[in-house]
Amino acid sequence: MRALVVDSLAPDYAGCAIREFETPIPGSGDVRVRVRAASVNFPDLLMTRGDYQHKPPLPFIPGLEMAGEVEALGEGVTAFAIGDPVVGAARIGGFSEFAVTPAAALRRKPETLSFAEAASVGAAYLTAYVALVRRARVEPGEWVLVHGAAGGVGLACVDLAKILGCRVIAASASDEKLAVVQAAYAPDAAVNVSGGFRERVKEITGGRGADVIYDPVGGDVFDESTRCIAFDGRLLIVGFTSGRIPTLSVNMPLIKGFSVMGVRAGEYGRQFPEKGRENIDAVWGLAAAGRLKPRVHAELPLSDWRAAFDLLADRKVIGKAVIRPDL
Repeated sequence: MRALVVDSLAPDYAGCAIREFETPIPGSGDVRVRVRAASVNFPDLLMTRGDYQHKPPLPFIPGLEMAGEVEALGEGVTAFAIGDPVVGAARIGGFSEFAVTPAAALRRKPETLSFAEAASVGAAYLTAYVALVRRARVEPGEWVLVHGAAGGVGLACVDLAKILGCRVIAASASDEKLAVVQAAYAPDAAVNVSGGFRERVKEITGGRGADVIYDPVGGDVFDESTRCIAFDGRLLIVGFTSGRIPTLSVNMPLIKGFSVMGVRAGEYGRQFPEKGRENIDAVWGLAAAGRLKPRVHAELPLSDWRAAFDLLADRKVIGKAVIRPDL
């Protein structure tokens, strides 16, 4: 089989290459999946240079989530049959023609979604769900400001917040991206953050500020967000795609009465396993009901993995870039 392999940790993906391997044999409790689609996430990019908290031993095949068809079953696996369409996590291994993963990490692909769409749901929507439902405990009618609204985790938050009955402000530095978000997801308002956004957010919310702010960007965006959050608001820290990890003087949340909350969806599930299972079931229940709208920006063959990575790194994606090994 062909797979993208990280042989060494280096900037600009210098340690990555397509290589040929023997097709892996699933062990006890494992499933071999013929990969039809694997979405590209920022952790995938970070892992190629060793900048992510999970550091698998070299060499490894990246690709954290994928969708495909069951191709072989390991001993003891009874939940699936050969040919079943499945979706799930591949801690490593999604950017390959075949991936081996524990059966427990898979579930049946909803008929409502294509393989590419299904591969785009897990990490993004689970992050949004944990952020909005578990951490912020949003209520219908609350104002939710979503930064990076055109990216994978941002767009999932826009979609889910609308489903939960919130009033959504989509924020991005691109009018072109915001136009796509508005047409596809109908947020209640859209704000270009390039020239500052706090006064516009206050205007939209009647002077109160946003009840919940979802921030995968960090840097200057975080700094200004503390100036337009409502009293008793919740500022959700999702990531730092801007490249700068901001700091906060604690007199700000003291005076303005807001909370700063970290969001790590996977760790939340590890700390609270029962709630973690409930979170995953809730997300995929919405998907199976046809309520989620994951947006696939581009589908590229495995040979064009670098172009797929660059789409994400260069902020050109509206939604998700997906690698298709079967193309």
